[in-house]
Amino acid sequence: MKIIILLIILSLIVALGFLSAFFWAVRDGQFDDDVSPAMRILFDDDQPENNKNTTTTKS
Repeated sequence: MKIIILLIILSLIVALGFLSAFFWAVRDGQFDDDVSPAMRILFDDDQPENNKNTTTTKS
């Protein structure tokens, strides 16, 4: 019976930890911009910088 009480207390501590981390992330601004990450996938990028100036050699 003591182990059940211990597990309940530990689960409440973990849940409060996750809840406080969530509130900290909201207050810190992690969820402010929810439009641009979804729109970023729609824009077609040009060639990456390292592939623009590649030269081919003939053997």
